[in-house]
Amino acid sequence: MAMIRLEALGRTFEVGGQQVRALDQVDLTIEAGEYLSIMGPSGSGKSTLLNVLGLLDTPSVGAYWLDGVNTSTMGDDQLAATRQAQIGFVFQSFHLVPRMTAAENVELPMLLAGIGGAERRERAHRSLAGVGLADRADHRPAQLSGGERQRVAIARAIVMQPRLLLADEPTGNLDTGSGAEIVRIMETLNERGLTLIVVTHDLQIGERARRRLRLRDGRVVEDLRAAQA
Repeated sequence: MAMIRLEALGRTFEVGGQQVRALDQVDLTIEAGEYLSIMGPSGSGKSTLLNVLGLLDTPSVGAYWLDGVNTSTMGDDQLAATRQAQIGFVFQSFHLVPRMTAAENVELPMLLAGIGGAERRERAHRSLAGVGLADRADHRPAQLSGGERQRVAIARAIVMQPRLLLADEPTGNLDTGSGAEIVRIMETLNERGLTLIVVTHDLQIGERARRRLRLRDGRVVEDLRAAQA
């Protein structure tokens, strides 16, 4: 059974009194453990697709099946619980809480999940160590470089041990060296079994993925696997 299955999925927004079709009849199957990039020009539907996959947005038509469950049948509480348990997010702008230390930022999803303090601290330390930041746990975001902030964001994204990691332009605010380190960390996580989906404008990063989707006008116009490239 596929981890993700989209059937004739569409997402429409109303902009200035007009209907804008951000996603149009998308059919897609993704197996557990895959490494995909999603590319395409601005306005092609990349971020909308990622938001739907992450249960941050709901399709206007069609179906999204996650682990055999039609997500359109889920209520708000079940959607939130599924996001919390199964999906990690990494964004271009990090989305760290400025007043919190790196460790406290990583602990936040566990705090919301009701996990006790001792376990939160132990898991946060282990997650930060996994991205090479054990010695920066007590630093606040303003005391960290851009690359370090994104590594904290990755540690936070994986601390609940999700099966799916969604990254939206994860290197967009980073220099080349820091961006390469972030990609390396995410690829290592994928090698350990985490399903990885990356939205990027960077062709070099996109072409590293074993499977590459290209969107245009809300449709998948290209679906290449590395063996075919």
